[in-house]
Amino acid sequence: MSTMKNCKDIFGYIESKQDILGKHELFARGKLVMLRTCNQLLRRLSKANDVVFCGRILMFLAHFFPLSERSALNIKGVFNTSNETKFEKEPLEGICIDFNFYQTFWGLQEFFSNPASVSHAPIKWQKFTSSLSVVLNTFEAQPLTDEEGDANNLEEEAVNFSIKYLTSSKLMGLELKDPSFRRHVLVQCLILFDYLKAPGKGDKDLPSESMKEEIISCEERVKKLLELTPPKGSEFLHKIEHILEREKNWVWWKRDGCLPYEKQPIDKKAVPEGSKKRRPRWRLGNKELSQLWKWADQNPNALTDPQRVQTPSIMEYWKPLAEDMDPSAGIEAEYHHKNNRVYCWKGLRLAARQDLEGFSKFTDHGIEGVVPLELLPPDVRSKYQAKPNDRSKRSKKEETKGSAHQVEENQIATTATEMDGDGIRTDNTATPMEFDGASVPGTQGGTPTPEELQKHSSDTDVGQEAGQLEADAEVEAGIIDGETDADVDLDTVG
Repeated sequence: MSTMKNCKDIFGYIESKQDILGKHELFARGKLVMLRTCNQLLRRLSKANDVVFCGRILMFLAHFFPLSERSALNIKGVFNTSNETKFEKEPLEGICIDFNFYQTFWGLQEFFSNPASVSHAPIKWQKFTSSLSVVLNTFEAQPLTDEEGDANNLEEEAVNFSIKYLTSSKLMGLELKDPSFRRHVLVQCLILFDYLKAPGKGDKDLPSESMKEEIISCEERVKKLLELTPPKGSEFLHKIEHILEREKNWVWWKRDGCLPYEKQPIDKKAVPEGSKKRRPRWRLGNKELSQLWKWADQNPNALTDPQRVQTPSIMEYWKPLAEDMDPSAGIEAEYHHKNNRVYCWKGLRLAARQDLEGFSKFTDHGIEGVVPLELLPPDVRSKYQAKPNDRSKRSKKEETKGSAHQVEENQIATTATEMDGDGIRTDNTATPMEFDGASVPGTQGGTPTPEELQKHSSDTDVGQEAGQLEADAEVEAGIIDGETDADVDLDTVG
């Protein structure tokens, strides 16, 4: 038979080898031996004095066995009634203390250790509520101050934590001034109330209506005392409420018979490889989104929406560039819109469709010349505004070039006609047009030869270049007279 000290040393060595013991080859054969050994060791240990060692054994077993292992579950929910709290039955001499309060206070541990007895026996419930009311009244009559809470160093007490408090009547006065002692008692009350409020398997397990009202009333008083108990009473109460809320999941699991909840891994099944198919491409990732986008374009509300994207007007589009061209705006050249190639390209496309006059200025002034003059300030507008004289000269020059080109084509057509004739031809319409009532120099009248016509045409071109040609009206008049003379000549010959 080994002592407890030897058992702790041996168990420490076993804990260090738990990875090896957990392998399937060893654990499959020896798990029952391990379970029996640990259970026998737990029976030998004191649940009050060897709490840490018992916890180590339970954690060791939890490493190998699942939480739903039947041997580790208290399925029936049996309470540990063997843990009795012994206290003095007779008062000691020479001690000034309310012995009735002392017995009432420690008598509550009987109900805390077995809450089921309170719920099924109305007499015990009345005894419990009356005893608890006395204790709560005493706590409320003797509130703790912050100095008393700071005097009791709870951090050092947590290192030497003990699950059992001494029940000597000599220590009753000191224990009532201990914040940790009060918290333990009040938390026990909350645990009992939480058990009584938990739903049972049947209606008979539920508390009565009067019992529910008393539970709610006592619970509010207990929470208020916990909040007033220093130090950090509000934070401590919040943590206790959170723990009890999480504990409901465990209560429901126990109520349903501790059903296993571990999920087995999914078996890997060999899936035959299918032929690769080219997936259809959608505009917005899939068919549904693409269809929604298409319907949005066809929706009348979307088409009439003023915020809908549409082609801007010339004035609206070139307004940012016109602001850049204003010297008073003080915009640096680095940030001008003319540096944006996409903006300029879109603007030229828009001007080519809606503003041909502005589009024609691109060759002379660049992209800034395309901007409508109405958007430019007066000092900048004069730079890009065309002069009236230059405009009239340009139009007159273009018209004169067009008339001269038409006359030259008529001359070439007349020459080709006379060269193909048999010598007996009348003057066609090209002759009066070129020789309005006058003969070609070097001829004695009659029809001129082709060499003379070509010479006369070259002389005429030289004269036109020197004199910039006559007005368009005179050229047109000559054409009309020529046509009239041609008609007269044709009548005479005929």
